[in-house]
Amino acid sequence: MRFTLSTKGFCDVIDITDKIEKIVQESGAKEGLVLIFSQGSTCGITMIEYEEGIIEDFKEIIEKIIPQHKNYKHCQRWGDCNGFSHLRSALIPPSLVVPIENGNLVCGTWQQIVFIDFDNRSREREVVVKVMIKH
Repeated sequence: MRFTLSTKGFCDVIDITDKIEKIVQESGAKEGLVLIFSQGSTCGITMIEYEEGIIEDFKEIIEKIIPQHKNYKHCQRWGDCNGFSHLRSALIPPSLVVPIENGNLVCGTWQQIVFIDFDNRSREREVVVKVMIKH
């Protein structure tokens, strides 16, 4: 299963939990794993509480760890000035695996699955979801 997201770039955080839950429900899986993946070297998929305050805190911390406005060697070589987005994606990779039990995602009360676009422009992103059923 695949779906597309329209993103704004610049650490755009999108809650995709409902989409993943629906795919798992439609698969009929009772026990197994779900892999969430995006083919991109400038995005990430992780779990975090999708709450305005923590999202802003997350963006501030990412900026401190890997600042956007730095003269990265990638930018010098390619001229696209998105070296920071590649490095952020290495820190928070573009894939996540979540267990399935009793037909449901195993998530904590305050855990949501989020897609993060680290790039320096808006994009259309494709997310691939593979449900692996335990037999």
